[in-house]
Amino acid sequence: MNVRRLIPTTAVAGAVTLGLVTLTACGGTSDAADKGSAGKLDVVASFYPMQYLAEQIGGGHVAVTTLTKPGVEPHDLELKPKQIGELGEADVLLYLKGIQPAVDEAIAQAGVKTTVDASTLTTLEAHGTGAGEGHDHAHEGEEHAEEESHEGHDHGSEAGADPHVWLDPVKYAEVAKGVGAAFEKADPDHAADYKANTAALVKKLGDLNTAFETGLKDTTTRTFITTHSAFGYLAERYHLDQEGISGVDPESEPSPARIKELQDIAKADKVTTVFFETLASDRTAKTLAQDTGLKTDVLDPLEGITDGSRGDDYIEVMQANLAALKTALGAK
Repeated sequence: MNVRRLIPTTAVAGAVTLGLVTLTACGGTSDAADKGSAGKLDVVASFYPMQYLAEQIGGGHVAVTTLTKPGVEPHDLELKPKQIGELGEADVLLYLKGIQPAVDEAIAQAGVKTTVDASTLTTLEAHGTGAGEGHDHAHEGEEHAEEESHEGHDHGSEAGADPHVWLDPVKYAEVAKGVGAAFEKADPDHAADYKANTAALVKKLGDLNTAFETGLKDTTTRTFITTHSAFGYLAERYHLDQEGISGVDPESEPSPARIKELQDIAKADKVTTVFFETLASDRTAKTLAQDTGLKTDVLDPLEGITDGSRGDDYIEVMQANLAALKTALGAK
């Protein structure tokens, strides 16, 4: 595994900060403050994984908008002045600190009472990309010295916490419970419905976790190569080894030494496939695959749903990811 150490975040007690709940609905409208949904809880979500939670838990009692339009790479999001101004008008802000610096800064200044930071609702960990770490798979389950500081979106640094918790159904369910509790507190009149919706979502995520556990239990190889090192939590959960081509930035060019290392890993671990994602270029993945005689396929980090996504929502895309992994890893 590429786990380097656990980084505990703020406990999910009373004063949970509720993050950004989407400024543009799934269809792409960004008028969070249109108030066309009188009587509903106005939730602004930072990007799709937060939007999905808000919609599933809030149901008909919430009006959800998202800051990140479909097809936009969330890490690179820059907010317009109008969006920043509208944040203060939301009832609930739902975001995940460490993914989008511009959003983090804007939310800190918005002054919304119910602001939920999803990163405080579970335990963050530091995950390496595989680069420069030596290809050592013998340390699964190790937990190293705890650190309090986890600023920034840096997968490979010793001090950096990996924010991609939604790609682990178990951790995503923990976040869902915290968001549900925040909605109950913000809108007590509908607390029973939020509680029931949260329970239903947690069950769906539990079923998804079971499907991954069962589907990936017996495979020919445990190693997968991906352009974007977003799958550290997923790899840890299901005892896999993620090897990132270029780390945090799927567009950046890997070094010749890293390419050589990946070629050696692919050969030693019987890797069949290099994965790329829908919101970033596939050029590096295809070049590596061609040079190494491997196939390419999509492993979606679910940072947004587009027409090119293999599914219409989180559950469907994760099921497609499972199918791709089972094929690539030689599941039996």
